[in-house]
Amino acid sequence: MRVTRSVRELALAFQMAQARRTRLTANEVQRLWSQLDRADLSGSWNASVGPRIVRAITAGQMSSANAADGYVDEVVGAEGAGPDRAGRVRAEAFAGVAADGRSLDTLMLLSVITTKQGIAGGLSTDDAMMRGLRQALRLSSSEVTQAGRGAVGASMVGQRTIQGYVRVVNPPACSRCIILAGKEYGWNKGFQRHPKCDCVHLPTTLIARHQRRGFIDPNDYFNSLSESEQNRIFGLAGAHAIREGADMGQVVNARRGMYTTTAYGRTVQVTREGVTRRGLFGRQERRRAIDRGLVGPSGRGYQLRTPRLLPEEIFRLADSRDEAIAMLRRFGYLT
Repeated sequence: MRVTRSVRELALAFQMAQARRTRLTANEVQRLWSQLDRADLSGSWNASVGPRIVRAITAGQMSSANAADGYVDEVVGAEGAGPDRAGRVRAEAFAGVAADGRSLDTLMLLSVITTKQGIAGGLSTDDAMMRGLRQALRLSSSEVTQAGRGAVGASMVGQRTIQGYVRVVNPPACSRCIILAGKEYGWNKGFQRHPKCDCVHLPTTLIARHQRRGFIDPNDYFNSLSESEQNRIFGLAGAHAIREGADMGQVVNARRGMYTTTAYGRTVQVTREGVTRRGLFGRQERRRAIDRGLVGPSGRGYQLRTPRLLPEEIFRLADSRDEAIAMLRRFGYLT
């Protein structure tokens, strides 16, 4: 008897299958790298090793892209929605070139250049070769993974039943991915990722959207971690702020625009995140100015002049817990 899997189980199973494809490609790249002639890196790369590595990556991309339609159609079936295919993925369109459009040969040659630069810089041949290998593995893995993600995106467009996708996080995860867990995107929104990110699209139908069945809740995931893990992933001050009730997204995003400046009579760490007219802190400060009669009811002419402190600065400056809570609220980290 066939067992019907949940949509989350389908997403994680797909992620694991894609990870296996990536790992198989990386294993082949590592095997081929060992065949480089250390006395003639460029010559052995051009004559044999380079083209074979490119073929291995291309095969990995093809395998990764070929799985897209089956995955998307399985999700549609699991949701009980009727399929409406307008087109199928051409896997070859996602293979043989790098995600940024350059040739795979040009991209992978960087690992040889890195190796030669290491030797010229005084590294032993073994250490330089290892540095080049690490780069080759990182680049090849990224290209196979990206081919699969691109193909899934194309497949979702070709399956009219799909209205968007949910970002499914596969623990362990970084702070940036955790705050995006379960977030919904339209079918035409790109899947942003960092190197080594293993989050996955979960296509969503009109029937399934907003149900969030089986997805990781960022706060539940945070609370499931030990305090030491919370501190490692979110930083000591960031984790402390979240434990005090601060909004996780605000804490994580604040570090994206951090800088040091002189304000409040001292040198402090502040952030540009959330300070625009549409940003949380920017909107909050504009409302304060309106309420205090500094600008008219429309807020026209208002300019933000208050730097937004980072949580760690708040903890450093606050003399008591009550003051820290008040400051976290003042700077938009607590409601």
